[in-house]
Amino acid sequence: MAKKTEITVEEKLRALFDLQIIDSRIDEIRNVRGELPLEVEDLESEIAGMDEKLAKLTAELNDFDLGIKENKSIVESANDLILKYADKLKNVRNNREYNSIVKEEEYQQLEIQLAEKKTKELKVQIEQKKETIGVLTEQLDMKKNHLSAKKGELDEIMQETAKEETLLTTQSAAFEAKIDARLIIAYKRIRGSVKNGLAIVPIERGASGGSYFTIPPQVQMEIAARQKIITDEYSGRILVDAELAEEEHIKINKMIKGL
Repeated sequence: MAKKTEITVEEKLRALFDLQIIDSRIDEIRNVRGELPLEVEDLESEIAGMDEKLAKLTAELNDFDLGIKENKSIVESANDLILKYADKLKNVRNNREYNSIVKEEEYQQLEIQLAEKKTKELKVQIEQKKETIGVLTEQLDMKKNHLSAKKGELDEIMQETAKEETLLTTQSAAFEAKIDARLIIAYKRIRGSVKNGLAIVPIERGASGGSYFTIPPQVQMEIAARQKIITDEYSGRILVDAELAEEEHIKINKMIKGL
């Protein structure tokens, strides 16, 4: 197996800075999308919950309709029995038989009253459910329209940037493969610890990029010499000189335009 060629510190710094430029561009693309993917995901989850609630309400409405039909059947059966009892009363032979039929008739009357009461209650609940379903359906339609608009907005952005992001992500992986694993680990750790994702920055006006803390002249000279990797004692970022940064920006920007 061929031994991997050792690269100089300057080459490592250039490779890292190139990677940073590419990753920063990917960050910019993703920032354009902003919170849209999360908004779409939240809306989809909310709509799914509303659909589930609507299905449950509709099922309850169907149960109420079945309850009304059952009560109607009870009333019809009770009325049929009352008619039969009326015929029997015409042919009673003693008080005991008469009282028994009257009690059965009274019981069926109570069954009718109870069934009719339940029917009234169910009808009230049906109206309430229908009102709730109506409001929920209206809200659901609004949410779906909102989701459709957000998806359209996101799709438009994705169409504009998807190709570039894919190509840049491929380039980022390719640049990573050229750099020592320990440096990549350090680079990613620093990127994850700073808000703007800049793990390697140039010196600007005697300070590290984005910082107001002046770097001592001796350290600036060491950075310009490109003989060792130096980090900013305040932010922990890796530092490069402005000339190297400018050269790599020109090179990588040309590469990105050519993608």
